Amino acid sequence: MSDPIRTCILSRDESPRDGLIRLVLAPDGRVLPDVRAKAPGRGAWIGVDSAALATAQQKGKLRGALARAFKTGDIAIPDDLPQLIAAALERNALDRLGLEARSGMLLTGSDRIEEAARSGKLHALYHAADAAEDGRRKLAQAWRVGSDKEGSDLGGLVLPIPRPILSMALGRENVVHIGVIDRMAAGRLGDALDRWRRFIGPDLNGSPQSETLMGAPTHASCATAAQGASAPGIPGHQPAVTTHEEFE
Repeated sequence: MSDPIRTCILSRDESPRDGLIRLVLAPDGRVLPDVRAKAPGRGAWIGVDSAALATAQQKGKLRGALARAFKTGDIAIPDDLPQLIAAALERNALDRLGLEARSGMLLTGSDRIEEAARSGKLHALYHAADAAEDGRRKLAQAWRVGSDKEGSDLGGLVLPIPRPILSMALGRENVVHIGVIDRMAAGRLGDALDRWRRFIGPDLNGSPQSETLMGAPTHASCATAAQGASAPGIPGHQPAVTTHEEFE
């Protein structure tokens, strides 16, 4: 079962649904993000990043595309729609981090992560935005050794959030580094974090680093891809028969 194909209302490019962000029309006419794609009713899909969305909004292209998608001109587009989407994607990613932490799939603490890395048990490595470079470098080297990838550029991913936010998300104290010790968890986290990071764009991301050993699946992009999915609910992938639809 493959992910349904949707069309970005701005670029007209097609992508699997999990490669786009769903927008919905609230009862009061406001256009709101539904990044988990769980809200009822008709939706419109976008795959551009925050900067491109803001440009389309300023030029009036977004309003026209949404009016066609929702078949009504009675819509109110929040001035801060890109920020609302970014915040929803951030919450989705942090929720996923919290869920994996509570399931025992994550390690924190440099010593524990280094031990797992050298033992070949690490599947993904993340760092807070304010993590020291020498600490990142030490763990990346341990991961390369344990993965038999010495001499490669395998390393951790610097997240665009500082340690206090990571600590709150995981319910732990002083979270600077995160090691993922389950392959499936690494894939789920990679999906959620990629959706967020691709939407906010390179200017707001952490320093570019190598990502997961496993390599979280990436989907075909719609213009500048923003991986999406979410209104309130537990994040998760819902496989379905492939279809080609613009709205749902």
